[in-house]
Amino acid sequence: MMRAALALARRSLGRTWPNPAVGCVFVRDGRVIARGRTRDGGRPHAEADAIAEATKAGQSLKGATAYVTLEPCSHHGRTPPCADALVSSGVVRVVSALEDPDPRVKGQGHARLKAAGISVEVGEGAADAAEINAGFLLRVREGRPLFHLKMAGSLDGRIATAAGESKWITGPAARQDGHRLRAIHDAILIGAATAAADDPDLTCRLPGLAAYSPVRILLDSQARLSPASRLATTARMTPVWLICTKAAPAQRRDALAALGMDIVEVEGDPNGRIDVAAAAQALGARGLTRILIEGGGQVAASFLKAGLVDGISSYRAGLILGGDSRSAVGGLEFARLGSAPRFRLVSARQLQGDTLETWRRED
Repeated sequence: MMRAALALARRSLGRTWPNPAVGCVFVRDGRVIARGRTRDGGRPHAEADAIAEATKAGQSLKGATAYVTLEPCSHHGRTPPCADALVSSGVVRVVSALEDPDPRVKGQGHARLKAAGISVEVGEGAADAAEINAGFLLRVREGRPLFHLKMAGSLDGRIATAAGESKWITGPAARQDGHRLRAIHDAILIGAATAAADDPDLTCRLPGLAAYSPVRILLDSQARLSPASRLATTARMTPVWLICTKAAPAQRRDALAALGMDIVEVEGDPNGRIDVAAAAQALGARGLTRILIEGGGQVAASFLKAGLVDGISSYRAGLILGGDSRSAVGGLEFARLGSAPRFRLVSARQLQGDTLETWRRED
């Protein structure tokens, strides 16, 4: 039953920020009575969604067990506490995968349930629940979202020829899977060089998922993005956040803001570039939990050097481009292997003629 709740939570990834993606299943006598998940925009919560389903079907929850992938909330926000809703529903047992580290909850939801005489068990499915909501947990604990780096290149880690040709190194199946990645993240992030070279849309173009295109984030220290670019001209349709330094000319910032772009100012590094650690904190403060980094090499290197890359999806095609081509990752400037960022392989699978490897950072 917890596996079913976890599957529901995964369906909400990329759609619930700033809230976590949670699943809930009500069971009585071995039979599922109702199920729910956190809905788009973070409301209603999974427990409330499942209770509403039971009510609509005319099902009583008295004597039932609730399987929830995160501790029910105990504070009043835009909706009443889910812990109170569970108490009122008549459930006698709650199986919760994780305690919520949010200071507004942090054990208080479980305590409220216990005070009402409800049996509470914590820990079943904890590892999977933590993986699903790794971004939410990072934002609560460290103030930043999870960053997942997407790379699509050749066997020797190259993303374009020396002349800049890159369409297409990987095949249609790999590109389609890349859009799946976009759909399960809150935002996509690129740098100014990629924006200038490719003029991308950065939307999700899978059938039926166009409405779930995430926030588009551009690191552009001097706000040089062309007002005629696709990002600028579509900013009122799909949100674009441009992160620049305080040294970016006000005239450029104002021109892009007038097109509907959200301008976010952060500190610059000694070279006048964006301090990616400061950018990460700014994005966390705005509620983002999961960000997909799509390019280019210098942006990837900046986040890797800062220790901010939590996972990697590497799409590899069966061709060699050579040392004069463009690397997926810019210079990391370390002299010893012990300084290299390390990742462990989570999975590998074939996508027609290409290979997708998923890696997770080693702690």
